[in-house]
Amino acid sequence: MKIIRLAVAALAATAILAPVSGWAQTRITFKSAKTGSSYYQMAVQLSEAVKRGTDGGIILTVEESQGSVQNVMEVVARSGNYVFTTPPALVGSAQGAKGPFQDKGNPRFDEIRALFPIPSLTMHFVVDADAGVTDLAGLEGKTILLGKGSFGATEGEKYLELFGLTDKVTIADAELSNAVAALKNGQIHAFVTAGSWPAPNVIEAAAGTGVTVLSLSDEQIAETKRARTVIPAGTYAGQEADIVTTSLPVVAYATTEMDDDTAYRLTKTFWDERAKMAGEAAWWKGVDAGLLANIDGKIHPGALRYYDEAGMAVTEANR
Repeated sequence: MKIIRLAVAALAATAILAPVSGWAQTRITFKSAKTGSSYYQMAVQLSEAVKRGTDGGIILTVEESQGSVQNVMEVVARSGNYVFTTPPALVGSAQGAKGPFQDKGNPRFDEIRALFPIPSLTMHFVVDADAGVTDLAGLEGKTILLGKGSFGATEGEKYLELFGLTDKVTIADAELSNAVAALKNGQIHAFVTAGSWPAPNVIEAAAGTGVTVLSLSDEQIAETKRARTVIPAGTYAGQEADIVTTSLPVVAYATTEMDDDTAYRLTKTFWDERAKMAGEAAWWKGVDAGLLANIDGKIHPGALRYYDEAGMAVTEANR
């Protein structure tokens, strides 16, 4: 009789522990950005938040990436629970074999599904406060550092051309990593950077030098064909008013190989932990349900289940 009781107790313990063990086996590869970048830091924070929010049931292993194009391309070779970040437009390009994916089309790209938005790449036109510049037109005659090879550099160059400033400014031949020191030393009047807000280099410049971050008019924003973004007053030292600028949405994606329950739990945990992450790093404050409107293409069915339960609006095109 004692043996039977022991056997029943063992079976009960197994039944209790089995789900926990099952959750512990859910491991996800999270392909992010270059080590040291704000987006890599976000990935690490998200990994910690998911582990905390699921009691270790889901483990995100963060991998360094050389950029969003690489993240999308790896869908071809990856299997299982592969999650990556990229602007939605690149997913559309991959599925249409356009742009950087020309002649690289693959049926696997059609299996990409969105999960949730993360902080957007937000444009910052940062000017020395002593320069007296209050809008983009005021950059005429000034020396500007754009950097090289980044989204911010390419986008900044595009804006200068779009608003007739290309031949009216001097472009500094330097890396963006030197921007704050160059501004402080008077070697440049302004620099352009793109990243989640608050951007670390803008925080440094605002605290050490005093800067003005320029706003764009609604007409200018419409010309850029980018999303309108508002950086709230007080985000940077000395910033007394909202900054109205543009941004490029960034989204976390998986593929149809991720099962619905995992996608549901990962998405729910992200939103459940978002406020706590925002308390740890302000860039998460810019993420809300409104960013779902920036997602192009299909959302993973598991994530859709959460959005429907939470009452978050999702377009029919995303279903």
